[in-house]
Amino acid sequence: MTQPRQPRLAITDPEDDDDTARQPAFRRYESQGVIRQISFYLSGEIGDPIKYTDLLYTLRTASETDLVFLHLNTPGGNFDTGLQIINNIAASPAHVITILEARAYSMGALIFLAGDELIVHDTCQLMFHNYSSALIGKGNEQAAQVMASRKWFDKVMRNVCRPFLSDHELERISKGEDIWLDTDDIRRRLSHIQKGQPAVAEKKKTDKPAKEAKPRVSKTKPAGEA
Repeated sequence: MTQPRQPRLAITDPEDDDDTARQPAFRRYESQGVIRQISFYLSGEIGDPIKYTDLLYTLRTASETDLVFLHLNTPGGNFDTGLQIINNIAASPAHVITILEARAYSMGALIFLAGDELIVHDTCQLMFHNYSSALIGKGNEQAAQVMASRKWFDKVMRNVCRPFLSDHELERISKGEDIWLDTDDIRRRLSHIQKGQPAVAEKKKTDKPAKEAKPRVSKTKPAGEA
């Protein structure tokens, strides 16, 4: 036969209650770090890669707490230079902010889209188009270079411009069409992307209504006519 458990009485000391009341509900700790903000201005035509080694080196050696601002106002330029800048932005530990301050055409538009954060001022423009180049060499060499360059360019456009540009728009660019966007268009697309929506709604193909069959009128000649 088990004995019933006796209730235990907790004996507290009033002084302990006073000590508990004096304890703070939380404790605050603070530390300070150093954040660098570095700005580069890409103004004018994009030239040879050697002119941008300072920018490239900064992107490569920046730390995770650094902010790198790229202010853009450029008609575009050297494809190789722009692609190297884009690749270094992707590899940089820093948070890279691209700022559209007037226009960014061609390769400048691709650099703008490569940023970790995109800022657009009022009354700005982006323009996307196909590449241009000059060829030398024998005919077969030129043909091979054209095929390789087009494949390379299309791949870069898909990697950098999607989802900002739709597949249909990329196809139009590949065929030689230019696409122009102003500030309102740019902000609208960026807002849709942030919401997880397509940047631009694809146009649905509508089936054309079937043509009504016209009644055939048989023209018979009166009897007696040749």
